[in-house]
Amino acid sequence: MSHRSLECQERAPAGTEGGDQLTTTSDGAIETPQFVAVHQSDPLASPLLDELTVEYSTRYGRSDEDEYTDLRAYPPEEFDPPGGVLIVAVSNGVPVAGGAFRRYDASTAELKRMWTASGHRRRGYGKLVVAELERIAVQRGYTRVYLTTGWRQPEAVALYLSMGYTPLFDSSLPADDIGVHPFEKELRQRAVS
Repeated sequence: MSHRSLECQERAPAGTEGGDQLTTTSDGAIETPQFVAVHQSDPLASPLLDELTVEYSTRYGRSDEDEYTDLRAYPPEEFDPPGGVLIVAVSNGVPVAGGAFRRYDASTAELKRMWTASGHRRRGYGKLVVAELERIAVQRGYTRVYLTTGWRQPEAVALYLSMGYTPLFDSSLPADDIGVHPFEKELRQRAVS
């Protein structure tokens, strides 16, 4: 299957303020990954789904098989245009991060499958993926993003808070008491000139 890279092109590092640092080249220039839209069965998506399986089973004490099944429980078509997208960030030919959204309702995209390769974390790729997914969502006419993340993923909670997402839970409670952590964000429509 071929990669779909029509709408996802190399982008400027939007939304990179905060704790994560982007990878830089020897001359100090920022390495911005190329975003490629793919189908869930595309080989570029395999590292994303495979590593998420291991990550979730380790954090939540479930078998790899159960996690693998859960990650593929949504019909892959839900992540296809026009209602959704699955993107992989590629740097130097290697998938380093990715994520997806699907239609939640007529005005809301639901983020799913957020992932940064374990060897490429703390470099700002997560923020770049979220920013790219938000850009595509606005392009598709969505005005809001909804997502959930797990209670054993404090770095994901920090990422979404740093990017202006509003928690839909009582953040004063212990994470284990909350369970799944839902967030939302209103998207700004860009002025057309």
